[in-house]
Amino acid sequence: MNDDEPVGPTSPYADVDDRQLDNALRPRSLDEFVGQQRVREQLSLMLDAARQRQRPPDHVLLSGPPGLGKTTMAMIIAAELGAPIRISSGPAIERAGDLVALLTSLGPGDVVFIDEIHRMARPAEELLYVAMEDFRVDVVVGKGPGATAIPLDIAPFTLVGATTRTGLLPGPLRDRFGYVAHLDFYEPFELEQVVTRSAQLLGCRAVPAGLAEIAGRSRGTPRIANRLLRRVRDFAEVRGSGVVDAETAARALELYEVDEIGLDRLDRAVLDALLRRFGGGPVGLSTLAVAVAEERETVEEVAEPFLVRAGFLMRTPRGRVATPAAWRHLGLTPPPAARAVEASLFDAGEDAAG
Repeated sequence: MNDDEPVGPTSPYADVDDRQLDNALRPRSLDEFVGQQRVREQLSLMLDAARQRQRPPDHVLLSGPPGLGKTTMAMIIAAELGAPIRISSGPAIERAGDLVALLTSLGPGDVVFIDEIHRMARPAEELLYVAMEDFRVDVVVGKGPGATAIPLDIAPFTLVGATTRTGLLPGPLRDRFGYVAHLDFYEPFELEQVVTRSAQLLGCRAVPAGLAEIAGRSRGTPRIANRLLRRVRDFAEVRGSGVVDAETAARALELYEVDEIGLDRLDRAVLDALLRRFGGGPVGLSTLAVAVAEERETVEEVAEPFLVRAGFLMRTPRGRVATPAAWRHLGLTPPPAARAVEASLFDAGEDAAG
């Protein structure tokens, strides 16, 4: 494709409300799904085998950080099987009765998707064990010594569970999934394919260099890439020529405080506080959260994972410590004390490895 040739024909999704765009941009089949090649190949084999046997496939557990396509993959599994899908979430299943109501309403071969399955209530979780293995639920009638368990058969189904915290899943539940897949972060060239497809669906005029600029700032996450594409499209239409090129994308993302490697306002605030106020650390998480006026959980779960993955932050027993790359990224020189701390941590790591 020529770098000066915009992509993005007129699309039925061009005027769709932003709240509906996430669903509109989802791939509908494994062939349309970009990235996760090994997972797609394994799933395709499993689904083909299930269709040949004319039986529901094994239960599937999808794990990985938010925004990588776990919900989309669950919808594709149902579409590939030609089966209805019932969608729920762990926090919504507060009692065993909630799960019984869901499972007893299923038809043969239906797909059940439970997002954040690790957050499901324990009584419902224990009931799910039997339902997954024996396609039966035990309904308890009455209380105390006179309580009676009435077994109810349910239609064979396929459970697709999604989790961002695999370690919080109890072993007995995790072991009942016949196929477990982990979704990894995307490479920039894969995200370019994602945003190219999305631009075409949105009717957004864009050149490859502009889409590459967006992909490079998307933190390896398709959900972020599609979100940034919509914001850059707005900028191009209101303040530019209507075409998303490299310069327009860079100006738009600068406006939205997304830097050249994808750090946003919170990421830079955490790094800035760690470097300028605490000399690069070590500093406790609670102290760091107070310094940036955010909740401890927000810093730990939203900012830190990408900062650690980008090599800017280390989590140590003594606290959070900035790496030399973090100092360089903000254009600062680490003081001697910070270099000494980093050297001691490196030596400690070498000793532990040895």
